[in-house]
Amino acid sequence: MRQTQITQGIEISIQPAYQEQYSNPTQEKYVYAYHVTIRNAGQATVQLLRRHWFIYDSGNQLREVEGEGVIGQTPVIRPGESFEYNSWTEMQTTIGKMYGYYTMLRKADGAMIEVEIPEFHLVAPFIQN
Repeated sequence: MRQTQITQGIEISIQPAYQEQYSNPTQEKYVYAYHVTIRNAGQATVQLLRRHWFIYDSGNQLREVEGEGVIGQTPVIRPGESFEYNSWTEMQTTIGKMYGYYTMLRKADGAMIEVEIPEFHLVAPFIQN
């Protein structure tokens, strides 16, 4: 299910998908892809500089991932424009969740802003009723 959140005029939408072809339940390997759309609904141009993810499995084990940009890029997003990318994560359980934030530079005034990434759930479809 798609999750969307707006922070300071920046809309983040996430659409997760279980990746059966890369997963191996007998080895406790569950792979999930997620499609991210970042839309600038604000008035100022922004540049995405960093990402920080919190990834939990169903045993409440936390893994944090942080670093520069996304998929090797630090995109500049002007008002009315969007940037989209795909990424993935691997888990050892059939259920998990992710959320986090992007650190962005607001070009108009040089302010660093944290834009929330909405929480979304990772669920292997074969465990759903």
